[in-house]
Amino acid sequence: MKPSPYTLANRVAVITGAGGGIGRATALAMARRGCHLALADIDDAGAAATARDAQALGVRATSHRLDVADRAAVRDFPRAVLGEHGRVDLLLNNAGVALGGSFEQVLEADFDWLMEINFHAVVRMTRAFLPHIHRSDDGRIVNVSSIYGIITPPGQSAYAASKFAVRGFSNVLRHELEGSSVGVSVVHPGGVATSIAKNARVPADAPRDEVERGRKTMQKLLRMAPEEAGEIIVRGIERRQARILVGSDAKAAALLERLAPVGYWNLLKKAIKR
Repeated sequence: MKPSPYTLANRVAVITGAGGGIGRATALAMARRGCHLALADIDDAGAAATARDAQALGVRATSHRLDVADRAAVRDFPRAVLGEHGRVDLLLNNAGVALGGSFEQVLEADFDWLMEINFHAVVRMTRAFLPHIHRSDDGRIVNVSSIYGIITPPGQSAYAASKFAVRGFSNVLRHELEGSSVGVSVVHPGGVATSIAKNARVPADAPRDEVERGRKTMQKLLRMAPEEAGEIIVRGIERRQARILVGSDAKAAALLERLAPVGYWNLLKKAIKR
């Protein structure tokens, strides 16, 4: 039997990385459906701007400066949210960073930096908020992975590792929470036109021309507007989808990886060259 839609009206959602890109777009899509928001970002001005735009849509929205790599700050964050909103129904773990370069080029410290934000923060935020989400009559945890949580292009060892980890953690959590009032979704965005590629950290000794070529190639692949991605994600949440693929590129990659789990990259290389 088809499950009933997840209703966002009068729910309270916590969103990380809400100052821009997919986080901001998803927040405003939720606000248009009447969902109240606790918006977190290390960019407090960005989070505040998103909160103002959400408030203009008629919902209660608060902004919070949060470094998701700060263990103590994450541990204390539920207290601030509950103080403002009284409860939490939904957690969207969206904050993320990028790191280019081959595995041998990337410094251990940079690899660890990315994993702290992209994966360990997802685990910590879930640990911090899950007890409160359990109190909701219909709770949800939504973790943003990536198309690179499905396929593994060269030069993305740290990023792909983190996004596969988010995918695996989300799937296990869904199985463990089966039968409870908390559902879990994992999101795989394809090429969404955010600033993540422009802001990506690169190895200090990587050739500049190689870095610029990589950035330009990546920017060409980032085509979907964040607003469209946000709507797709929210519709997936409303449908209680366990896996939300954002964009035709993500759908094609998922299909190709399923059909040729080892040899898909040889096919993708030819398509990228064309």
